Amino acid sequence: MFDLKGKVALVTGGNGGIGLGMAKGLAQAGARVVIAARNAQKSAAAVDALKALGSESFALEADVTNEDSVKALFDQLAARCGQLDILVNNAGTTVRKPVDQLALAEWNQVMDTNLTSAFLCCRAAHPLLKAAGGGKIINIGSMMSIFGAPYAPAYGASKGGIVQLTRAMAASWAADGIQVNAVLPGWIQTELTDAARAQVPGLNERVIARTAAGRWGQPQDLAGIAVFLASGASDFITGTAIPVDGGYSIAA
Repeated sequence: MFDLKGKVALVTGGNGGIGLGMAKGLAQAGARVVIAARNAQKSAAAVDALKALGSESFALEADVTNEDSVKALFDQLAARCGQLDILVNNAGTTVRKPVDQLALAEWNQVMDTNLTSAFLCCRAAHPLLKAAGGGKIINIGSMMSIFGAPYAPAYGASKGGIVQLTRAMAASWAADGIQVNAVLPGWIQTELTDAARAQVPGLNERVIARTAAGRWGQPQDLAGIAVFLASGASDFITGTAIPVDGGYSIAA
């Protein structure tokens, strides 16, 4: 039910953090994992880690905020693999400023990286997934898809948009056998959140106090949900937004 042997998965921003945690889960389930990212050195290290898990992995350099670069990415993927079965839209960034201090260029940077990139990649992936008889798209949202934070207006808006984009595509592409779902990570220890802990006083203590599991999440905590949503086990699940947060979102 969870076997991904013979499947090809593309993970944007998959060379570190949550993306790499999910990529490792897909590799362990048998998928051939392709990393799309801009940092070639980080991507090479990620590919080595995935190959160690038995995946015929490789990396493609791409700027997923750029339409031409996305087209080239999927053209290269099709040429090398001949198919696409799973797309994980994980590329993301943030700028921690309240609205009144946020420049338009900073707003656009976050929206382009987090939301527009997912639109571009999903649009480019659709014909490949349809040609394969169906497939899976996993979009990475956030707890900020649910909650508001005064220091993350652009990030929250982009991640709320991810949930609505997910629902729209799920409704549109169900007839093509494509399931589209979103994952809403809680506070996961990554480079981005390490910076948040340094910049937001008291954040570490508040996260641990509110999270039922009593700890920050780790990238490997996202491996299981990635395999579930990429596999036949989730064939009748589409348009959902699933928190993976150690119970953060259920706290009173």
